[in-house]
Amino acid sequence: MRMLLLSAVLILVACGPNEETVAKTPPLDVKLLDKEITLLAERAAPARLEVAVQNIEGGEMWARNAVQAFPMQSVFKAPLGAAVLAEVDAGRLSLDEVLTLEDMDLSPPYSPIAAAWPGRATYTVGELLERAVSDSDNTAADVLMRRIGGPGVLKAWMVDNGITGIRVDRYERELQTEAAGMPSFRPSWRTSAEFGKAWNALPEAGRRAAWAAYMEDPRDTATASGALGFLNKLSSGQLLSPASTTRLLKLMTDTPRGDTRLKAGLPPGATLAHKPGSSGENFGITAATNDIGIVTLKDGRKYAVVVFLSGSTADQAAQDAIIADAMRIIARAAD
Repeated sequence: MRMLLLSAVLILVACGPNEETVAKTPPLDVKLLDKEITLLAERAAPARLEVAVQNIEGGEMWARNAVQAFPMQSVFKAPLGAAVLAEVDAGRLSLDEVLTLEDMDLSPPYSPIAAAWPGRATYTVGELLERAVSDSDNTAADVLMRRIGGPGVLKAWMVDNGITGIRVDRYERELQTEAAGMPSFRPSWRTSAEFGKAWNALPEAGRRAAWAAYMEDPRDTATASGALGFLNKLSSGQLLSPASTTRLLKLMTDTPRGDTRLKAGLPPGATLAHKPGSSGENFGITAATNDIGIVTLKDGRKYAVVVFLSGSTADQAAQDAIIADAMRIIARAAD
């Protein structure tokens, strides 16, 4: 399938008014992207692969199929972090506010906060923000989501800011149990061992059906154009105050997670502020292995990059290598 640049209309809808500016940087090598990403998608098969890139300075975008939805997993924690900081900017929330967690506030793995409870039960909003964005902690994300008003408020905030193509419909405690074919989350399942034990005790047919259904579920998904739009608006300061923009980008830069994905494919001297997302593997199929981020090249040029991979039967190292190689191809196309 030949990859095409999206129309100017779609770019403007997805990414805002600043993209009317003509980029002064060299155009992307579209022929290289067409050829090399096609080969990469063939290598990733039978998984679905989406690769998309946008020049933040001028809005030039390239994507395979920017309107196809993919399961996000923890990628959603980046826009969640932005929505939390927007509440801080508006004076409705303080990063110093202390929240005490009860057993019903806990969420399923991955969540070191849940595993440590009740040994530690109090956290500031700022600490939860760092745990959610940098460490991908599910309990931190759910507590923050509830504190700002729930998934509906997050969706409304994105719509108000012109971010389309990203759906956040459920808390992690809902999504992760439903995808696994499990009943409502119970605090006793807060560790990986106990969650796995409860999952294995269920009939295999039901677990398989739930996993297959999750990969087709339109809820909690994102399109490449939606993810690029969010990254573009964040990088250009359209979503948050300068201080909050800097804070969120630092959390995304300092994350220790996903080092073998986009970060592994960066050219020398480049930096990355990113949010990976992973579903894990069930029955030999990984529903989601993702990474989205803002790449700053050595010369200061900035690009929003999105790679979504869904339905892979390869091992985790091979999936991560696909994403790293996508970044290498993009770097060559931008050179």
